Amino acid sequence: MVEENGEETNSREEQEEALVALIEHRTREVQHLNNRISYYQSQLKEAEKRLNDSQSKLARLRGQKNAVPYKNKMDNGSKSVKVERRSTSPIHKNEGSTSKAQSKPELVIPAVTPKISQPMKWAGSGSQAGPLVPSHSNSSMKAKGELPSRTISEREVVESQDKGTKRKFEQKEHKELVPLVRSSVAPCLIRCQTSNHISSQHKRKLRSLALCPVNDQLFITSALDGFINLWQVQSRGSGASLLSSTDCVSPKQRRWPEDIAWHPDGNSLFSAYSADSGDSQISVLNLNKTQGRGRVTFLEDKPHAKGIINSIIFMPWEDVCFITGGSDHAVVLWNEKGADNVWKPKTLHRNMHSSAVMGVAGMQQKQIVLSAGADRRIIGFDVNVGRADFKHQIESKCMSIIPNPCDFNLFMVQAGTPGRQLRLFDIRLRQTEIHAFGWKQESSESQSALINQAWSPDGLYITSGSADPTIHIFDIRYNSHKPSQSIKAHQKRVFKAVWLHSVPLLVSISSDLNIGLHKTT
Repeated sequence: MVEENGEETNSREEQEEALVALIEHRTREVQHLNNRISYYQSQLKEAEKRLNDSQSKLARLRGQKNAVPYKNKMDNGSKSVKVERRSTSPIHKNEGSTSKAQSKPELVIPAVTPKISQPMKWAGSGSQAGPLVPSHSNSSMKAKGELPSRTISEREVVESQDKGTKRKFEQKEHKELVPLVRSSVAPCLIRCQTSNHISSQHKRKLRSLALCPVNDQLFITSALDGFINLWQVQSRGSGASLLSSTDCVSPKQRRWPEDIAWHPDGNSLFSAYSADSGDSQISVLNLNKTQGRGRVTFLEDKPHAKGIINSIIFMPWEDVCFITGGSDHAVVLWNEKGADNVWKPKTLHRNMHSSAVMGVAGMQQKQIVLSAGADRRIIGFDVNVGRADFKHQIESKCMSIIPNPCDFNLFMVQAGTPGRQLRLFDIRLRQTEIHAFGWKQESSESQSALINQAWSPDGLYITSGSADPTIHIFDIRYNSHKPSQSIKAHQKRVFKAVWLHSVPLLVSISSDLNIGLHKTT
C-alpha cells in the first residue's frame, strides 16, 4: 500500500509539472499573439492613414484639373485624371517621336493596386496581384531588344526626361521589426505549392541572380560563361521567357562578371570583375540598346589594386551611386559626374580591413556604408564625415551583408560558422548580435561565399542557398537557431533564392544549371 501511494504521488507530481510547463508555454503563446495583434492593428492604422492621404491628394488633383482653361479641357478630353504609363526598363526609345524637354517632371498618379508588401498577401491569402507585364510581349520584343510596358506602382518615382535634371527620390517607409525578433516559440510556415524548373541557357555554372528594382517580374542571371541573360516571369510564375542574352566577358582576361547590380532606374546593369593584369573592373550593360555595338561599355577608371572585386551594389540614397568591395581590402564609392555622366571612383577606405572585403551595403536612414570581410570584421563607414562610425569583429569570416528592406536599423551578415551562418544586428546597438541561425550541411562543412541570402518583401523571412540542393527559410520571429523550414529545390547546390513582390513566388538558381520557380501560399 505504501508503494502504491508513493507511485500515485509521483504520478501526480509529474502531471503537475507537465501542466505547469504547458501553462507557461501557452502563456507565452498568448503574449506572442497579443503582440502580433497590436502590431497588425498599428499597421492597419498606418495603411488607413496612407489611403486617406492618397484619396485627399486625388481629390485635390481633380479639383485642379477641373479649374484649368477651357482649351486644355478640350485638348485632354473628358478625363479628369491623366494616368501616365511609363514603359518597363529597359525601354527602346523611338527617336522620331522625341518631344521637347519640359522644365518640370510630369506628374504620375500611382496605379490603384500597389506592390504587395504585407506578408499575408504575398504568402497567398487569396488576393493576388495581377501581372505587371502583358503576356503577349515576348517574341516580337525579344527580336527588337525591347521590353514590355508595365503598370506604375505605389513605390515608383517620377523622373524628368531632361538629362541634367536630378531625379526625384521617394524615401521608403520604415517599419520597426527588431522587437519581433525571437518573439515566437513557433515559426510561421510558408507552403511551397508547386515547383517548376527551366534551363538557364547558360553553358557553365551560374553565379548571379538579381531582380529588376522597378519591375520584379524581370530578372537576370549570369554564369561563368560570361553571359548575362535577361528573363521575364510569365503566367503568374508558372514559367519564364528569355528576353536577351549578352556576352559580358572582360576585354583582356576574358573574365565573367563576379557580381552584378541593377541601376535604380532599371535600365542598365553594372558588373564587377577583377583588378588583375590591368583588366577593366566595371562594365555597364545598357538595356535600352538593341543587341550590337555599344550595348556593353567598360569604365576607364581602375581603383582596385589587385584580386577579385567581390561585391557591387547601388546605395539607397537620393544621389545615385554604387559601392564596390574587393580582395585588395578596399571599399570604393562611385559617383556619376559631369555632363557626360562619367562614373568616377573615390576610395572610402583601404586599410580598415586586413583581408578581402566580401560584401558591401548601404543603410537607408543614414549615409553609412557597411562592409564585411574575410578578416571577420564588420565596419560601418560614415560617408559624410569620412571615418568609421563603428567597427565590430566576430569569431569567423564574413561573406556577405544585406540590410533589411523594411526595418532600416536591421541588417544580416553571413558568417562561416556551421549552424550559425546568419547573424542579425541592430545598427543602434553597434556590436550586439540580436539573433543567429543557420543550418547543418550534409555534403560539406566548408562555407561558400557563392551561397547567398535574400530578404522577403516584408522583412520577416530570409532565404538562403545551401551546399545541398535545398532552400533554407528563416523566420526572424522564430526563437530558434535552426531554419523554420527547408525546401528541396534542385538536384545540386542552390546558390540563391529571391522573393518577388508582385506574385507569391521564389526564384532560385543552382549548379544544376536550372532556374527554379517555386509558387508559395
